[in-house]
Amino acid sequence: MIAVLAGGTGAAKFVRGLLEVVPPETLTLIGNTGDDVELWGLHISPDLDTLMYQLAGLLNEERGWGIQGDTFTCLTAIGRYGEPTWFQLGDRDLATHLVRTKWLRQGSSLTEVTAMLCARLGVRARLLPMTDDPVRTHIRTPSGALAFQEFFVRERWMPEVVAIEYRGSERARPAPGVLEAIGAAHGILIAPSNPITSIGPILSIPGVREALAERRDRVLAISPIIGTEAVSGPAGKLMRACGYDVSPLGVARYYAGVAGRILIDEQDADWREAIERVDVRAFTAPLRMTDRAAAIRLARMAVACLHSET
Repeated sequence: MIAVLAGGTGAAKFVRGLLEVVPPETLTLIGNTGDDVELWGLHISPDLDTLMYQLAGLLNEERGWGIQGDTFTCLTAIGRYGEPTWFQLGDRDLATHLVRTKWLRQGSSLTEVTAMLCARLGVRARLLPMTDDPVRTHIRTPSGALAFQEFFVRERWMPEVVAIEYRGSERARPAPGVLEAIGAAHGILIAPSNPITSIGPILSIPGVREALAERRDRVLAISPIIGTEAVSGPAGKLMRACGYDVSPLGVARYYAGVAGRILIDEQDADWREAIERVDVRAFTAPLRMTDRAAAIRLARMAVACLHSET
């Protein structure tokens, strides 16, 4: 069994390849819920949904989120009432949030609801939220704190970042099955997601970091940084705000306590020696997932590095 710590878009691309390399029944994905948001009275879990849609073969891979072929008729109608429409929800996507919210209000946990949604969509891998408790990532700026979706979507991650907060994490508990999956896995992968706002919230849940540290030799992180730039999104900006260099070495330092191995891009081979000085074994491979074949190659290499003894 392989456990995967995962955010949204980058992780979904990687999972697309991983599903071609290992049987889906052997995969447990632990998804970030720090990005969750309530909008129009609905509980929305963007990263869980992106992973679920990928696992179900429904993801709009061009956008990296939402459902392939979705329409936005409801969103247009909401705009006519003067409501903000900066957070785009498609009509079929909206059905997921309506059902999730109903089941949550009926007393089911987020873990239970996620399992039920996945079952309805024929997902064979196991998808777990990091916690059933409310944990929300906030980005502190000189003008005040923004919820993650406000920063990332509404403001297009333009504001200066002062600090990152995982509100509620100190009181949260890992969702049922999370620690067990980490402890039982033959290997653990940290997907090429934003370290600060996709993986950081997962690591902030009491017990998760400690569980990973115990399995450190079997944890492989995949760098979302190539050279000195993020493959996509604000990972570089957020890493700098947290005091980490935007480089493969910066990623290795961020994960050093929980991951004994890291996969970096082949163009960054010169970083290997410096990375290994922080007690992280470095492997190289082409990291850009430009198409399905590239994602499969990366997944195959990641699994091989995970089990390499040399």
